[in-house]
Amino acid sequence: MKTLVEKIISKKCQKNVRAGDFVVIPVDLIALQDGTAPLAIREFYKLGQTLKMPNTIFFLDHSSPSPRYELSNDHILIRNFAKKHKAILSDVGKGISHQILAERYVKPYEFVVGADSHTCTAGALGALAIGFGSSDIACAMYTGKIWLRVPQSYKIILNGNLMKGVSAKDVALYLINKLGADGATYKALEFCGDGVKNISISDRLTISNMSVEAGAKVGLFNIDDVTIQYLKSVNRFFDKEILTADKEAEYEKELVIDLNKIEPMISLPHAVDKAKGVSSLDKIVVHQVVIGTCTNGRIEDLRIVADILKNKKVHPDTRLLIYPASLDVMKTALKEGLIDIFLEAGALINPPGCGPCVGVYGGILGDGEICLSTQNRNFCGRMGNPKAGIYLCSPATAAISALNGYITDIRSVL
Repeated sequence: MKTLVEKIISKKCQKNVRAGDFVVIPVDLIALQDGTAPLAIREFYKLGQTLKMPNTIFFLDHSSPSPRYELSNDHILIRNFAKKHKAILSDVGKGISHQILAERYVKPYEFVVGADSHTCTAGALGALAIGFGSSDIACAMYTGKIWLRVPQSYKIILNGNLMKGVSAKDVALYLINKLGADGATYKALEFCGDGVKNISISDRLTISNMSVEAGAKVGLFNIDDVTIQYLKSVNRFFDKEILTADKEAEYEKELVIDLNKIEPMISLPHAVDKAKGVSSLDKIVVHQVVIGTCTNGRIEDLRIVADILKNKKVHPDTRLLIYPASLDVMKTALKEGLIDIFLEAGALINPPGCGPCVGVYGGILGDGEICLSTQNRNFCGRMGNPKAGIYLCSPATAAISALNGYITDIRSVL
């Protein structure tokens, strides 16, 4: 009897494997971003001159556009490498790697590796998607393979339905609080339960994205009608055998989450697992609100924000920065009139990309300032200033808080 991750790896390796086994797996797709690609390229050249993986994609998304000449030089290095080796280049302004992978590339049961910890986002589509260090990725670029210890799995059972005003981001923060920042280190989180059928692909991407914040290697969802309909909508048809965990599979841990009991959640500085229900917090003034990043910059997120901001104004003492996750998201938001709503409300619209999430481009905080963000991490100094504080939340909470100038329970206006 096998878990889902054991089945996927067994299929990829064409042999029977169990949690704890060490395996060498052929890679289907490699993703690198501008913060980690330069090291991988330099390590690659120590191995040889031939790129064995044609499905290698470079994303210029963390510094988009580049704010410093050192980063601009890294972009030159990446562009030249991609051109020389006929790799795929997603240049400045195209969007965030994890979003574009979901939009255009990833298929179920593929082995996707990336030089970025949030590569696990693609687990929402049933892919074995794992982040590795740059030197490991260099080896994969050269050999087309990578080694891995088959992770043990946690069974995360999602039951019921979310209350109005509560989203997948709140589920993710609630789960990370329960598990702890290192509570699932090197584990696979396998999401199941009757509540999953009501969770969209956009929301599944958010949950899988945040899995690494509990230390997990990957957050996996089963392929179901929701997945298949999404794949059809992006012309990525899937008619292969559908893999599911065996009913008698052994899990290291099982956790049942009642979705209807979750309220809007806030992660307090400086740890993602330091999450509390918004109703338990005192009034917290925010100087900046960021909506976007690979966690919550999808069109579904922007629609929620637009519904809240329409015909209203951002608080005069609060800056609202919005970063669509990809160029496709930006185009759709323009066609639907969302960008006009944001601009009329007083928001600043930025190019598709990671924005201030890693503290290298746009929205760097001043000393003592507080930022409320839909990103996935709030470590000390994460947004470029260790003397500032970052709170994490859902798009709905971010939008209503930007209007009021302090962290607000979205349910108060529903």
